[in-house]
Amino acid sequence: MGAKDVSQRWLKASKALKKEDQVYGQRLAEMAKKHSSEAFYALEDPLEAAIFSALVELFKELEKKREL
Repeated sequence: MGAKDVSQRWLKASKALKKEDQVYGQRLAEMAKKHSSEAFYALEDPLEAAIFSALVELFKELEKKREL
């Protein structure tokens, strides 16, 4: 799956971030993997699928925080 490859590259890239930002890069890479297989079939572009997956997860987190 191409989207999973993108998330692996994002995970590696997060190591180049400042120490305090690395955790966010890692979380983003994990979010990109969550729905990447489903999104990949609908979108075809691995990068687009990874971004779509990450955005879905970000919106879910925002909604959970609003419910608190």
